[in-house]
Amino acid sequence: MSAAQGPCAGAITLHKNDLPDHMRFTGSIAVDTETMGLNPHRDRLCLVQISSGDGTAHLVQLIPSSLDGQGYDCPNLKRVLADPSITKIMHYARFDVRILQHALGITVSPVVCTKIAARLVRTFTDRHGLAALCRDLLGVDLSKQQQSSDWGARELKPEQLAYAASDVLYLHDLWHKLSTLLDRENRRDIAQACYDFLPTRARLDMLGYDDPDIFSHRA
Repeated sequence: MSAAQGPCAGAITLHKNDLPDHMRFTGSIAVDTETMGLNPHRDRLCLVQISSGDGTAHLVQLIPSSLDGQGYDCPNLKRVLADPSITKIMHYARFDVRILQHALGITVSPVVCTKIAARLVRTFTDRHGLAALCRDLLGVDLSKQQQSSDWGARELKPEQLAYAASDVLYLHDLWHKLSTLLDRENRRDIAQACYDFLPTRARLDMLGYDDPDIFSHRA
């Protein structure tokens, strides 16, 4: 999304509670989530964004069927996210895999993460956020104005939908750029090992092993 293209350059389709029965994806999909906060034990999952890289973003607004914020009735969405034949492209996948596995009761795999890739190959900078990567690698300016808005609202504003869509509409192009850099720097194997570990890393986080991290030297 360049500055001249407005808030969102792709088409947006909003679905309530689940993907349509007829919808199918193959190959790879870009995936992102919006939640009420950053604590998955407390803050519920509100929105899941998916794009197949065709310029369309499918936004699934989730309303939990129980008071504890769980019990989402979305079998089609669960099927797609757990499908081992579909690669899920994410940015900071550690968080998204954690909240999806916790809220939906599935294993999200296989996954690739553009933030991990960026950290492995763009060692000349500490700017690895999605907005910085889109600007540097794609020449696209993303607006983050709606990042902290109320995603639990029953009716989401057009600005929120545009923001949510922008988080997946460019991930295929971004992954292509970073994938080339991983090959160039001979770091694809170590990146893949990181991606394969993500579902387990998410489980460790949910068990409370994120602080202190079991890989940390801290006592």
